[in-house]
Amino acid sequence: MRNDTAEPKLFDKDAKPKAKLVYRFEEAARLAKIDTETLESWEEEFPFLNSGRTGSGQKFFRQKDLDIILRIKELLAARSLTIAGVKRRIEEEFGLVPSFPVHSERLRKALYSVRTELQQVASLLEKQPKKR
Repeated sequence: MRNDTAEPKLFDKDAKPKAKLVYRFEEAARLAKIDTETLESWEEEFPFLNSGRTGSGQKFFRQKDLDIILRIKELLAARSLTIAGVKRRIEEEFGLVPSFPVHSERLRKALYSVRTELQQVASLLEKQPKKR
């Protein structure tokens, strides 16, 4: 008599890992087969790649971040694009908005304007009689 009930495999070496909501920093590096130092430098180099932090301070990545990490690795391995080219390609493929650098003089003027307005509001509040 033949038993047609298939027993579940405890370990399947060809099975892909199940998608998770978040991956620990070290786990993301292991899955991408890169060292953690490389991943840290990519975080600095690619502005759209941001790890989150848990309450205890541990870094983590979302599934989308892991997909981006794997694509960065693939594009850099092909050696056909510069870092800037990889950034543009990732932004196009993942629908990310490119971050434009803020001109420091414009930022300084905007901050000065905000400071002036806040000082005016503060002086108006000081002039008002206190209600009891």
